[in-house]
Amino acid sequence: MIDVQSQKDQRGISIQKVGIKDLNWPIVVMDRENKTQITIAKITAAAELKGDIRGTHMSRFIEAIDELKVVGPKEIERLLDRIKEKLNSEKAYIRFDFPYFINKRTPVTGTLSPLKVDCFFEAEKDSKFDLKVGVVVPVHTLCPCSKEISEYGAHNQRAYVTIEVKMRKFMWIEELVEIAESSASCPLYSILKRPDEKWVTERAYQNPRFVEDLLREVVLKIKEDGRIKWYKVFVESIESIHNHNAFAYIEGEITK
Repeated sequence: MIDVQSQKDQRGISIQKVGIKDLNWPIVVMDRENKTQITIAKITAAAELKGDIRGTHMSRFIEAIDELKVVGPKEIERLLDRIKEKLNSEKAYIRFDFPYFINKRTPVTGTLSPLKVDCFFEAEKDSKFDLKVGVVVPVHTLCPCSKEISEYGAHNQRAYVTIEVKMRKFMWIEELVEIAESSASCPLYSILKRPDEKWVTERAYQNPRFVEDLLREVVLKIKEDGRIKWYKVFVESIESIHNHNAFAYIEGEITK
């Protein structure tokens, strides 16, 4: 059959990224507790297209993804090499967005339940391999100002900590989640019995955090970890007494 995509193009315009997006696909990711975890990812895959080639072969992205057994740093790099090979391209790109579940026990009764964390892997490769790992962690914050000025109580709410890193050495998803949770007023749990709820509310009251406080605590912990070389942190507070949200953001490189 005629290979229309491989026909010569006379317009001379190279395309930096061409590919597929919003592909829902089952994947296996590494799990610190259980070794692996099955989940469903929304995948974007792309490759660079030379200016003298008319089109790319979209099915070849899916063929390459279908060869992937486990999604980890080494496997992602091999996948990008495979995409480059299949598409005859000098640069390839991939992004996985997926829910990840961490089993957590409540602080008093020890009730076990899964907590969903939204995660992503984003990578590209030309002559060098570049990988970013990201987590979006739900946490609990309590307002220091509200606690200080109120005769009793303080407003508190859910917040989301997005941590995106480039690593020198491997880190578990759970470790990034722990950085976010330990920086907040209190972690979240899917199930809370009454003794647990008492502990959570009192813990948050004893540990108030502005959105700025939460951001700075996360960044301090990231800088103390020698495995991270670059970071981006975004904190959003879903305000409970305002008709708007609050946020704080910072990114930087760690050279030491």
